[in-house]
Amino acid sequence: MCAECHSTNLLKNYDEASDTFDTTWSEIDVSCEACHGPGSQHVAWARKEPGSEQYAGNMGLVALFDERKGVAWTMDPKSGNATRNKPRTTDREIEVCAQCHSRRSSISQDYVPGKPFMDHYVPSLLTDGLYHADGQIDDEVYVYGSFLQSKMYAAGVTCSDCHEPHNLELRAPGNGVCAQCHLPAKYDRKSHHFHEPGSQGASCAECHMPPKNYMVVDPRHDHSMRIPRPDLSVELGTPNACNNCHDDHDAAWAAQLVREWYGEGLPGYQAYAETLHAARRDASSAGQALAALVGGAETPDIARATAVAALGPNLTRATLEVFIQALGDDSPLVRLAGTRALESLPDQLRIPLATRRLDDPVRTVRMEAARVLAATPEDALTESQRESLDKALQEYRQSLAANAERAESQTSRGDLLARTGDSSGAIEAYLRAVDIDPTFLPAYANHADLLRLQGKEHEAEGRLRAALDVDPQSAAIHHALGLALVRRQSMDEALQHLRRAAELSEEDARYAYVYAIALESRGQRAEAIDLLATAHERHPGDPDILNALASYHMKQGDQEKAREYLGKLKALNQ
Repeated sequence: MCAECHSTNLLKNYDEASDTFDTTWSEIDVSCEACHGPGSQHVAWARKEPGSEQYAGNMGLVALFDERKGVAWTMDPKSGNATRNKPRTTDREIEVCAQCHSRRSSISQDYVPGKPFMDHYVPSLLTDGLYHADGQIDDEVYVYGSFLQSKMYAAGVTCSDCHEPHNLELRAPGNGVCAQCHLPAKYDRKSHHFHEPGSQGASCAECHMPPKNYMVVDPRHDHSMRIPRPDLSVELGTPNACNNCHDDHDAAWAAQLVREWYGEGLPGYQAYAETLHAARRDASSAGQALAALVGGAETPDIARATAVAALGPNLTRATLEVFIQALGDDSPLVRLAGTRALESLPDQLRIPLATRRLDDPVRTVRMEAARVLAATPEDALTESQRESLDKALQEYRQSLAANAERAESQTSRGDLLARTGDSSGAIEAYLRAVDIDPTFLPAYANHADLLRLQGKEHEAEGRLRAALDVDPQSAAIHHALGLALVRRQSMDEALQHLRRAAELSEEDARYAYVYAIALESRGQRAEAIDLLATAHERHPGDPDILNALASYHMKQGDQEKAREYLGKLKALNQ
């Protein structure tokens, strides 16, 4: 996986039958061809070989990066900011950089620089664990997803506006690189940054692109280029640039200073922290805000796609139209997120909406539509739709084969085979996934789920226990095992596992809800109410928790409390 980006023309040549590699590469570094594609035509053009005249327009380069050709940035002395003289009409350069400088999954082995990025890669969204709720980097995400959030990207900036790709240096040292477009007389002075000139606090990048270390020694600057928001740190617990340096003070101290320096109301370009935070806590209560975010004309596409992904499983009549519009959005990232979210919808919505994306111009979207439609009965589709599904399914199978050495791919293959009725093939794939990576828990869980559907509860339980042997701290596996034990009426042990799941993952409302239901079924209603009340504080908009609280208080004879929770439930559904 590392070699894909740290060498040129890597062909892993994995043979699944023998479980061997015959990997080849052209250079064991990032050479010209890693970005510009095969260079034979360029060499012919440079040597003026016969017939090379046809390459004069692009110098024989497969990928010619001319987005900056004829481009000038004109400084506006009033605003202190520069404006591009013509819009950027292509992301070709940015996407070639993104092949390595992004957190993404590879879905093909035939990428050539200059080809559409999302025909070959699936970029990650602003998901919990990778990004903070406001979009700041959390895990190692390799720049691209951050840059897509920036006002610089929206204004037409490309990677090479700031970076010199051939010598790996910035276009200018220090604050000079920002001064290309931001007037130093306005920004590179103490009245703007309130720090001593030349100090770390006077660095544009330290404040607007705060770094975070990965692999202990590798600092990555956050390329979303945002206004520091210590007030959001106070409200949501997100990090901020001020306290990166001033770690001897808290966020409230930093927020107060920012208010004194700049006044109130400096939200910045990335105005979605509260909505995405609410969605992470409880998407059902954030529906309207998510819908507004999806339709936000100035909201970065990656944030809109993240909102679509959260909105899909929690649709209401009020938000359905926005979701349907997102499925036809101009942004392939938004369409992909919407198509993926269709999986949780009932057939009467999922089938007609997903079939529209089977002929999408972007391969990742077509593949996702095929995945969510894989189990669709043949008579539910027209002949044309069935043909499109078959083609897209073939693309999906090819993407799985391209990564057959990965447990993730084998598990996805098992899921596809299970959906299409090949249970023995699915089980073989799940076992292969575990053989590749014994710690990959989804392979155990999905195998167990298939066995359960086949009525083989004892075998399913065995797979879940094997998974717990691998990772005793997995909330998902404890939860699944608890449910399996409920089905065979082993309630004492079931409660132990359901309780452990709720303890290990307090942020998952479902685990607390199911544990509370199990407690109440055993006559422990008071304990269930206490548990649900605590869960309600963490997930104030979860309808199942509200409904259970209302029901249990009603059974307890506490009409006032029951009406309180019913009122909250009613407000949630309006």
